[in-house]
Amino acid sequence: MNALHARFARLSLAAALAAALVQPALAQAAPDAAQTRPAAARPSAAVSYHTVDIDGVKVFYREAGPKNAPTVLLLHGFPTSSHMFRNLIPQLAERYHVIAPDYPGYGQSGQPAMDQYEYSFDNLAKTVDKLTVKLGLSKYAMYVMDYGAPIGYRLAAAHPERISAIVVQNGNAYDEGIDNPFWVPAKAYWKDKSEANAAKLRPLFEMDATRWQYTEGYRNPALNVSPDSAVIDQAYMDRPGNKAIQLELFYSYGTNPPLYPQWQAYFRKHQPPMLIVWGKNDKIFPAEGAKPYLRDLPKAEVHMLDTGHFALEEDGDRIARLMRDFLDRKVKR
Repeated sequence: MNALHARFARLSLAAALAAALVQPALAQAAPDAAQTRPAAARPSAAVSYHTVDIDGVKVFYREAGPKNAPTVLLLHGFPTSSHMFRNLIPQLAERYHVIAPDYPGYGQSGQPAMDQYEYSFDNLAKTVDKLTVKLGLSKYAMYVMDYGAPIGYRLAAAHPERISAIVVQNGNAYDEGIDNPFWVPAKAYWKDKSEANAAKLRPLFEMDATRWQYTEGYRNPALNVSPDSAVIDQAYMDRPGNKAIQLELFYSYGTNPPLYPQWQAYFRKHQPPMLIVWGKNDKIFPAEGAKPYLRDLPKAEVHMLDTGHFALEEDGDRIARLMRDFLDRKVKR
């Protein structure tokens, strides 16, 4: 584990320069509040980009598909943004109304200072919840991945009547899913929020670690995984103040395991239709995190994929096919 974090700490100069070049372009790309921009040739699958105000914070989201179709809410992970769904959205949009937000501090959403916004999973969930209300989403299916799982499961436990189905991709709700070496320094930080423990986590916010998430466990990352994704994610994290936000959210992740029993009770009581598509070679949320769902949701449909953490990068077409079939069967139109 020490060797892994030491390797994370060696930031590539070339990658840093690439991120620095990308960052200004990303900043210029942020749309105005009322602006939308088409991004696909087929009208039914066209993606538009929006920014709305939620409690004084600019929240960016991607939208596609007919608004009278069933809604699918896509909730991204760390350290990415709704960009991770760029290829999935058009594949769902011909049949579904798709919404993919960026959380505050991520992607094109605002990054308020830490004394102006509470960077916690409770508060991120409140922001996303208020976004769904503002957009009139009274019923929706969710795709939850990584950080998207504790955000989405807070929404589901609070508003079970709103959830039509859940697609889980490397998103955890069980102790088994974080019983691995990756989480050792995070668990130490949860117990003792000291500078010594924080120092062990900071390498995770540098390019070597970001690139590792897009290369470890994939069948052929050089062929199947776009290198742009790691550069874009790192450019967002390299913004002034962002790494402090990421560290605070790593600390806040410690509030999630105590809620696992509550989320599991929600699964047992409400039996939401669930599709599990899991990159089984993930070193952050390994395959052991997928299996326990079946204890509470024995009818869940499980597909273990021979890929890594960001499974959409390598198996996006397969996941899209599985999702369309699943949603067509489980979600009322």
